[in-house]
Amino acid sequence: MARILLPFTQFVVKVHSRCDLACDHCYIYEHADTSWRARPKTISDQVLARIAERIGEHAATHRLPVVRVVLHGGEPLLAGPERLRRTAEAIRAALPPGCTLDLRIHTNGVLLDRRFCELFDELDVRVGISLDGDRAANDRHRRYADGRSSHPQVLRAVALLRRPEFRHLYAGLLCTIDIENDPVAVFRALAELAPPAVDFLLPHATWEAPPKRLPGGGEAPYAQWLLAVYDHWEAAGRPFAVRTFESVHRTARGLSSLTESLGLDPADLVVLETDGSFEQADSLKTAFDGAPATGLDVHTHTLDEVARHPGMMDRQAGLAGLSATCRACPVVRSCGGGLYAHRYRSDSGFDNPSVYCGDLMSLINGITDRGAPAPATDPALLPGQATEPAVPVLTDRQLGELAAGHGAADTVRVLARAQLGITRGLLAAVWDATGQRTSAGWELLAELDAAAPSAVDAVLGHPYVRAWAARRLGGDPAAGPGTLAELAAAAAVRAGRGDRLTLNVRGGALHLPTLGSLDVPDGDTELTGGPDGFTVRTAGHGVITVHERTVDPRWHPVRRIRLADGWTAVLEDTDPQRDSHQWPVEPRLAEPELLAWTGALREAWELLGRDLPQYAEGVRAGLTVITPLRPGPDGRDVSAAARQAFGAVGIARPATAPVLGLLVAHEFQHVKLGAVLDLWDLHDRADTRLYHAPWRPDPRPLEGLLQGTYAHLAVTEFWGTRTLAYDGLPGAAADHARLQFAIWRAHTAQAVERLADSGSLTALGLRFADGMRATVAPWLALALPGEVERAADRAREEAVVSG
Repeated sequence: MARILLPFTQFVVKVHSRCDLACDHCYIYEHADTSWRARPKTISDQVLARIAERIGEHAATHRLPVVRVVLHGGEPLLAGPERLRRTAEAIRAALPPGCTLDLRIHTNGVLLDRRFCELFDELDVRVGISLDGDRAANDRHRRYADGRSSHPQVLRAVALLRRPEFRHLYAGLLCTIDIENDPVAVFRALAELAPPAVDFLLPHATWEAPPKRLPGGGEAPYAQWLLAVYDHWEAAGRPFAVRTFESVHRTARGLSSLTESLGLDPADLVVLETDGSFEQADSLKTAFDGAPATGLDVHTHTLDEVARHPGMMDRQAGLAGLSATCRACPVVRSCGGGLYAHRYRSDSGFDNPSVYCGDLMSLINGITDRGAPAPATDPALLPGQATEPAVPVLTDRQLGELAAGHGAADTVRVLARAQLGITRGLLAAVWDATGQRTSAGWELLAELDAAAPSAVDAVLGHPYVRAWAARRLGGDPAAGPGTLAELAAAAAVRAGRGDRLTLNVRGGALHLPTLGSLDVPDGDTELTGGPDGFTVRTAGHGVITVHERTVDPRWHPVRRIRLADGWTAVLEDTDPQRDSHQWPVEPRLAEPELLAWTGALREAWELLGRDLPQYAEGVRAGLTVITPLRPGPDGRDVSAAARQAFGAVGIARPATAPVLGLLVAHEFQHVKLGAVLDLWDLHDRADTRLYHAPWRPDPRPLEGLLQGTYAHLAVTEFWGTRTLAYDGLPGAAADHARLQFAIWRAHTAQAVERLADSGSLTALGLRFADGMRATVAPWLALALPGEVERAADRAREEAVVSG
């Protein structure tokens, strides 16, 4: 089987290889590596185009939902505004649909002016600035070549980013530690600049070039320095995010680290130089000359080939890739052996503890001894704390159910909890990356998450919340920022509190996810929640009060259809984000069509419970929204499931209830498998081959074949149960059921074997293939008349030819 590659999700693109400062602690120009001397100063259009193409193809191959690109140098601002514009536009244009670009630039700040800020505002580029503290601390290392201070220029740059029109671009500050600087003075100087985040970095060092130690400074001076900062950071109420401190908290709770220098998470970063060379992390430049080199470049190598480079593989090996000393250490899961570059020794390479080993142990123990905060709700919407869900724990039985294509209620609920965590993570990314940091909506949502978490969960569990967040991060103009305030308003209404929020209405309607929409004029609208509903005040309509029994032509409540005792599903025809499927959606349903849907869904649910009981239980546990779609070409039945909208299916109402039940079961298979694939790899994502599905003429990627096969398990069983029900009976309906059953059991069985023979399934993927094979096997053993089998053979051949 091919090796499973971990895709890159972070790309450092060097747009300029020189710098206008002469910082004496710079790892690029002042350490062992000298490769910068032979590289072009500025990235060329040809190299830029190739870099964008490589990132785009990598994102498409691995179906990445987001990639982070950092424009770097040298000093990237030396590349000039037009070069930076071309870089941002080229990379964004190369990404596949559905992949979000998180674009940042890291600069020393001395050239940053209004012209650059306006450009970054237009291109959605967030700005990080290097600053080591007050003037005395900063001037110790960060000076011009002639010895002049850079501190005034950096403060001017930060002041520009703090202006209201540019505040959303301010990503934070990067501070390299010098133990000769006063940690409290450094903390206060940085805190005065109100950064959203600060990274405190250990100066790069190895066992060959150890870090500075001061006489009488103790055995762990860097830990002492950081713990002094930590104590003031805690006392000040954590005024900004600090990845090092938060990573210690997180890894102590079994979560992932937020920084490469701590934890056991595999490295997912690659550097692209101005000449198109692929390199490992820049920090390796401190080890030896040529240490980060891979010998690969964008002109002749793919990013998957880079991922196979031994150096990259070493940085993805987790605990197994650490030295014996590290593997036996009690804090290894938090420390992770420290930054890879800091382990270097000439006689043993990187098979050593970090040169900061003692400092890291003292820092981790010091923070945990002080008492890490208790974990909040999973994960909490807390400013500065973008958390992520742990991989949910499924029992062996539950994995077996999913592998067979089924899934009981408790199994599907585990997937739903994980999906809610992903949605929360995406909302945190919206808050972090798209100018929502000062949003009153976010602040209210975070407050409600602590005070009324069930109300927040009810809103965030709506499938199209995740769809909006993904679109927002992707820069979709249809995913406006106002939705965040609408989510907060909906949660406030559900909480029954008297919260008040100002909403900016666009498009003539106020949308409250999970509740409905209200026709109001554009402009500022004040919403006040309450125990019996909510009240809005607008300039054009005065005061409108809405409660459960409101009958007002301006109010369009979400329609809920009771399908069984204790279970209702939403028939969604108000949410503007519901157009997340590949087919157009229906507008608000008129009363006769609503009644037709209601009757059809109730009948379809009864049929599902009777004919597909092993599928129906999971549908009931996980399906929350059905979105009416417009009929396909020539009135064809169409249906869809969106990867970014767990719990929803889109369907154009078919002529009969049995077909509606079949479409629900078929699409919910996609919903389940999408949730599984969000958490586990079932196949080698490096496999770019195309595979023929037995039911269509065009070849598909391996994941497309997997999705289709999984969905058609339900189709096979649907027609199989109907064939058994018609056993021995004549008539067109019976003949149709037998023919469809013969077609789909053969299609599905053939597809399972094609998957198994691909050589690209993971161990879990092979278990899924075995489970699907076992599900199909009894249906293959069911005897059918010869004329039915022959007719099915002809139908399959015609379907493949005609598509």
